[in-house]
Amino acid sequence: MNRLKEIEARLAQIKGELTTRAAELTEAEIAALETEVTALQEERAALQAAAEKRKALLERIANGEPVEGDGGEAAPATVLRNFKPADHTDDTGDRYGSMAYRKAFMQYVCRGAEIPAEYRADAVSKTTDVGAVIPTTVLNQIVEKLESTGMILALVTRTAYKGGVSIPVSTVKPVATWVNEGAGSDKQKKGIKKDGMITFAYHKLRCAVAVSLEVDTMAMSAFETLLINNIVEAMTKAIEQAIIDGDGTGKPKGILQETPADGQTIDSAKPAYDDLINAEAALPQAYENGAVWCMSKKTFMQYYGLTDANGQPIGRVNYGIAGKPERTLLGRPVVCCDYVTSYAATLAAGTAFAFLFNFKDYVLNTNYAMGVKRYEDNDTDDTVTKGVMLADGKVVDKNSLVVIQKLKAA
Repeated sequence: MNRLKEIEARLAQIKGELTTRAAELTEAEIAALETEVTALQEERAALQAAAEKRKALLERIANGEPVEGDGGEAAPATVLRNFKPADHTDDTGDRYGSMAYRKAFMQYVCRGAEIPAEYRADAVSKTTDVGAVIPTTVLNQIVEKLESTGMILALVTRTAYKGGVSIPVSTVKPVATWVNEGAGSDKQKKGIKKDGMITFAYHKLRCAVAVSLEVDTMAMSAFETLLINNIVEAMTKAIEQAIIDGDGTGKPKGILQETPADGQTIDSAKPAYDDLINAEAALPQAYENGAVWCMSKKTFMQYYGLTDANGQPIGRVNYGIAGKPERTLLGRPVVCCDYVTSYAATLAAGTAFAFLFNFKDYVLNTNYAMGVKRYEDNDTDDTVTKGVMLADGKVVDKNSLVVIQKLKAA
């Protein structure tokens, strides 16, 4: 027991030295401390295991269980009740949610340590872009933040269909019919045509996060929080940009890549009151509920500066309980983002600079299967952790889309 106390004291001393002298330690000193810590931890584990075995044997003797070599028959193989096997799963049986894997994952990201064999059997993708699966607890937090952050991502419909599976696309809204007593009505299929199907593919979204020495020495909780924030920030921006204007090649197809229905494209020489009136008139009544404006902040401020015939401002900016601006045009909410081209006098003809749309009619499909790969950037000597996610997205009903574009030359 005295040796265990000596080991604990030395480990505490090393921890204090790493904390107080982090900026002073050389690579050689850090390597020496790492070797010493590894040896101390192994010695501590061996002492603890020996103590557990002695305790278990004493309990067997106290309970009257036969022991091999006491003159009786050889005792059958038994499991030592106080000897805890390695924890490879959590309470739900998920190997990637266990504390052991979370520790192994942190060592992989920070130090490049190899993932243990028990986690590599089916953990790594067949592609070379994934070196380790993100722990379940960390992934759940990434998903939660992805679904609650961003101006646009929180508005779209999210699904988890398997890639290659076709789903029906709605083309019109169903209607109810008055009938006589005992009579029926025609069955409706919500306007699904034979060719009204879409198929989601797998597009790979990659996010690289640099890991510094400070991350290497921080606690697991702080490491996971930093990793989550970095991945969410980068992936949210990339996903939202694809939702608005993705070309569908190697990424989801964006809203502005769709051709609006007849009569739902408004030509404008510059932001004017008539744009809003014409767009509202073009939006079908059945799709009015839930449709919002989407444009850049610069474009919104140009509409915001307009006044009606009575000199009243067209736009409104209120501040909610959280203190965040809530923008509206003619009573309809406005989502400002940097992914829509801002209006300018030099804007090319036919370029969209604002649109009306119900974001629930856009489906972002992903199974949130995410892994990481660690590599070293030879140009900067930074250790980089690359996050990979598979996703796709498409507009499933474009009837709520009304686009305002730069007037084409006559």
